[in-house]
Amino acid sequence: MHQQQQRKTPRSSPKAPQPLQYSYATPTSHSSSPSAQSPLALSPRSPRHSHAAAASAATSTRSTSCSSPSSSSSALSMATTGPLNCRPIGIGSAAPKNVVTNVDLESVVETSDEWISSRTGISQRHLLTHPTGDDSDETIKSLSIEAASNALEMSGLSPDDIDLIIVATSSPEDMFGDAPSVASALGCKNAFAYDLTAACSGFLFGTVTAGQFLHNSGNTIKNAIVVGADALSRWVDWEDRNVCILFGDGAGAMVLTACDEGDNGILGGASHSNGLGYKDLNCAYSGSPRLVETPGDGITISKGEYSNLKMNGREVYKFATREVPTVLEEALESAGMTADDIDWLLLHQANIRIMDVVADRLGVPKEKIITNLASYGNTSAGSIPLALDEAVRDGKVKKGDVIACAGFGAGLSWGSAILKWG
Repeated sequence: MHQQQQRKTPRSSPKAPQPLQYSYATPTSHSSSPSAQSPLALSPRSPRHSHAAAASAATSTRSTSCSSPSSSSSALSMATTGPLNCRPIGIGSAAPKNVVTNVDLESVVETSDEWISSRTGISQRHLLTHPTGDDSDETIKSLSIEAASNALEMSGLSPDDIDLIIVATSSPEDMFGDAPSVASALGCKNAFAYDLTAACSGFLFGTVTAGQFLHNSGNTIKNAIVVGADALSRWVDWEDRNVCILFGDGAGAMVLTACDEGDNGILGGASHSNGLGYKDLNCAYSGSPRLVETPGDGITISKGEYSNLKMNGREVYKFATREVPTVLEEALESAGMTADDIDWLLLHQANIRIMDVVADRLGVPKEKIITNLASYGNTSAGSIPLALDEAVRDGKVKKGDVIACAGFGAGLSWGSAILKWG
């Protein structure tokens, strides 16, 4: 159980609104080895910023660099944000009832419980089963609805109070998007809703996006639900033992509400993407030819199909351990804070070794890591809210706790947000 420390008060938000800031620069070369960190990740922690310095950090632009497909910092794709006038007030999650253990997978591919758990930290995962057509069927949309309903109940708001719903998913039930159906099922008749696709970074990006809506005093958006949900078991090659052991299905959701300046619950953030790393993690279109018999010889178009998820595990590990400490430092800087100011570290639940390395490079004690990876595996956009929901409901995370969050994955994309709970 986390022992409460004396509360460290985060910097109050600057007077002026803090829109996303972008930076552009010419790429330069640097090593892509996991030990070659940017100076920001390895430099000694700077003293706490003054209010003026925090405001400057929130609005300043920065340049980053890239040199090869395996290098993931991109000067053309960075955005930072300072404190946003909103706060999280509800959290919920849902996972399929079907559980597959590491021992179960020993019958599927050449592997072992010890091999999987020692290398990843995963012991089991929850998987959606093929629908049978009855009311008991679980889908990624039904999990999204359940998670959002649980978050809404915790928040104390009614469905009519919700103005915006963002569903972050790369595996929707409907290719055109699940969010409007989720909103309808929840009874949120006043909300506009849309999907956001950013794979394992999706929930983090969706949270900052919703925060921007809530921060803008010129609109009518007062309350939002952000859902992260994925069913990547549908896109995994179940004969590839290096990939199929990693993924599970699940959903999580968070309710954000607009608040007065100084009561911020999103204290700062930073986001990146770099398409040069696309080849290391993707689920690409692979349509088969289909002849449409128009006059003459006809025309061959593509029948809609996607390949299995492909991942270069070694490169993704190097990318995560190189960039996640940096993006967390960037978010902390935009919040006017350092790693010493956080109560919890919550990363995308991909691999326990990545979490340990990131914590070590930030100087964060291992006991501050929030994780439920062992029970759920990598649930992509669902992983951060799934873990946070468990930590809040278990009483680990308490009102006022500061949580440094980071998501990373396909695109390649990665981002961080510093949250204050409640």
